Amino acid sequence: MKLVGAILGFVSLPVSVAALAQADDGLTGEWSVDLRLSLDDAPYAQPMEIAVDGDGVVTGRFYGSPIEAGKRGTAQGRTCIAFRTRDNSGPYQHSACLVDGKLVGQSWSEGRGFVNPWTAERKN
Repeated sequence: MKLVGAILGFVSLPVSVAALAQADDGLTGEWSVDLRLSLDDAPYAQPMEIAVDGDGVVTGRFYGSPIEAGKRGTAQGRTCIAFRTRDNSGPYQHSACLVDGKLVGQSWSEGRGFVNPWTAERKN
């Protein structure tokens, strides 16, 4: 019986490691989000903290607000996240895909009536 337990432990270990490796897909960490409307504008960045668990649930903070209802999705060769934050004007819907080590995304503010494309680079 001990041998069976040991074998099962080894068999499940690679699955657990694979699940953890797939859990964040390179998304978990601290990011600097470039929110300039034009690349010619003065720099304007905000921090974003992302954590992705094994079930694809995204948590963290963006623009000083907690991330709500966040999820990760992977399809068509891309890994993306979507989540919501809010301020006094109402909810913001955000989504981004990991492209060549950067996040390429957009934010939609219902209350303020705008969509803002953005990019983010991992902080050192």
